Amino acid sequence: MASPPLSISSVLHTLQNPRKPRLKYRTTFIALFGLIFLSCYIFFVARPSLDLAPIALRADARGLGDQHAVNVPDNDSNTPSSRLFRLPPTPHRKVPIASKGPQVKLSPEQELAAVSRFLASLQQNSIPHSVDPSKPIDPQLVLDFDTRSARAADEVNQIVEEVWTRYPVMLFTKLHSANSREIRFMLANMNLRPAPEVFEVDQRQDAEVLTPLLHRLTSSTELPILLVGGKPVGSMEDMRQLHESGELQKMITDAGAVIDGAKKKKGRK
Repeated sequence: MASPPLSISSVLHTLQNPRKPRLKYRTTFIALFGLIFLSCYIFFVARPSLDLAPIALRADARGLGDQHAVNVPDNDSNTPSSRLFRLPPTPHRKVPIASKGPQVKLSPEQELAAVSRFLASLQQNSIPHSVDPSKPIDPQLVLDFDTRSARAADEVNQIVEEVWTRYPVMLFTKLHSANSREIRFMLANMNLRPAPEVFEVDQRQDAEVLTPLLHRLTSSTELPILLVGGKPVGSMEDMRQLHESGELQKMITDAGAVIDGAKKKKGRK
């Protein structure tokens, strides 16, 4: 059976576009080759090697734990790597994992400043129930730096100065207490700037630990405890007498707070 004759238009179309099928196959081949080349580059050239991975990964990968310093040779000149993971080229890099210096020791005044700063920094901060309030607290529980470093003592002194500059008046009270209401009212009438930092100790989750801890650090026997410039003022009777004589107001201004500084100035527009 004879095949049907080709039309003139189909013959002309084939003659005018003889390379169209070839171009289609060539484009597909080029795209596939480019994909293979890119994959090889990522896996064999740009892939960050294990030796140039971050320090923590390198220590864990070699099974060295977290208790010793590790001497890690550099292979920057021999091993290709991504610039994101490249470390500064040095002959021999020592990776410190943990400080080996002695723990910094806090005096009672420094301990009081560290605890006060810890409580004031975040509302949810609390003293762990495992702490023995009759003994000096572990500095690492309330300080946010390495307390075994060579600069630990200097950083503690800096914290002591900063905390009482930021919180010149700090008050530890009970919510349902006549004496606590009296001292709160006394301070409120001074309109201090900055405002006193007040802690309702009996409403806190760490009250059973914090209360005896404050008593040890301030030599106070009961709440409220008023700190002015980081110094405990004394008993409630002492506070009344100092307030009546004007000495309490002077102590507060000497500590850096401004009396009537929180009052809004009323003026005509």
